[in-house]
Amino acid sequence: MRSLLALLLVLVLGLTLTASVAAKDAPTVAADPLLERRAMALAEELRCLVCQNQSLADSHAELAIDLKNQIREKLRAGESEAQILDYMVARYGDFVLYRPPVKATTLPLWFGPLALFVGALAGLFFVLSGRRQAPQAQPLSETEQAQLHALLDAPKDPR
Repeated sequence: MRSLLALLLVLVLGLTLTASVAAKDAPTVAADPLLERRAMALAEELRCLVCQNQSLADSHAELAIDLKNQIREKLRAGESEAQILDYMVARYGDFVLYRPPVKATTLPLWFGPLALFVGALAGLFFVLSGRRQAPQAQPLSETEQAQLHALLDAPKDPR
């Protein structure tokens, strides 16, 4: 039983290593290495619309692969990087860019985090300053002290 388990483990490790080596040695999609470099540099500037936290170059989603192929086709057709970026922005909006331009519609993207941070600091300041100005405890009146002593000195119920 142990030898069967060991054999299975060796097979799984062997397949894993073979797959990783094959993935590293995968040929580029474009036959022209210069075209492929330009396509990948452009894909680094664009966000994957499916993954949203990866560039097109890093993503393996079907849409990302299609967009990378579109980039390659447009580069083969002689379009410049700026024309391709303009096409992608016209089709998918500024969200597709990793570094969207500063304009009225993207101001929340650029300055929203700073505004939230400043608002949180202001809220923290007001909360902490409000604690300092909390009213001081008033001493008990003689009537309240007598009631307190009566409650404390009362016989306890032995239940």
